Amino acid sequence: MANLIIIGGGPAGLSASIYAARAGLKPTVLYQGGGALEKTDKIENYFGFAQPVTGAHLLGEGRAQAERLGVTLTETEVTGAEYAEKGFIVKTTGQPYEADAIILATGAPRAAPKIPGIAELEGRGVSYCAICDAFFYRGKSVAVLGQGEYAVEEAKTLLPVVSSVTLLTNGAEPPAGLPDGISVETRPVARVAGEDKVSAIAFQDGAALAADGLFIAYGTAGSTDFARKLGAMTEGRSITVDDKMMTNVPGLFAAGDCTGGLLQVAKAVSDGAIAAMSAIKYLRG
Repeated sequence: MANLIIIGGGPAGLSASIYAARAGLKPTVLYQGGGALEKTDKIENYFGFAQPVTGAHLLGEGRAQAERLGVTLTETEVTGAEYAEKGFIVKTTGQPYEADAIILATGAPRAAPKIPGIAELEGRGVSYCAICDAFFYRGKSVAVLGQGEYAVEEAKTLLPVVSSVTLLTNGAEPPAGLPDGISVETRPVARVAGEDKVSAIAFQDGAALAADGLFIAYGTAGSTDFARKLGAMTEGRSITVDDKMMTNVPGLFAAGDCTGGLLQVAKAVSDGAIAAMSAIKYLRG
């Protein structure tokens, strides 16, 4: 049976999994936490609830419904997605997952850390995708800003291409078991320095690290990060899809807030249903 992996366990991802399961597939939902919905105290505009409902309650009911239909829900951090000989491989902090099709549904992308110079130098030394832009830094010194598994994965992608990689944890403890060749700098970052392009990372104690590029890998990877790595088109921080929630990459679909537009549960649920139906047709040829 074809493997459908859904990345994201919010309303878009759960809706997609429910439609896929009812069509006879055995989808796996990989998710980390409940996202913005789980923290929402009161929802009054979602169809079918006479009284306000909390986001946590709505999410819990959706998970229970998906599990009842045979969906596998796995709480884990997804660190990357790449092409395989057939289909895709989704990498996590646990085991890798083979996928014949993927639906991206991790919600709206996270904001970049509010460090002076990041926004100003985007595209001029500041990047959000190692596999996309490593080529431009062959033989150069780069830094990766982040402290989790996603940041380590980005640093490992850069390591064979650049002359040096420094992981900037911005005051946090570095992760254990870093591969050889990756340096670590734990001092808090004050700003990204450079006129026309990145030239250095300035720390709050006044010291600086010379760097030709800075890769942002803050927090955990989001749908837009995965889409870019697989060659899907994006616009700003949203994934470009057609009316069937299909990206320009065969077998790759996206749903919910990561596609832009109305950031509401109602749209996310609709997007998830459409993405699932499109994925089902794709998998059945």
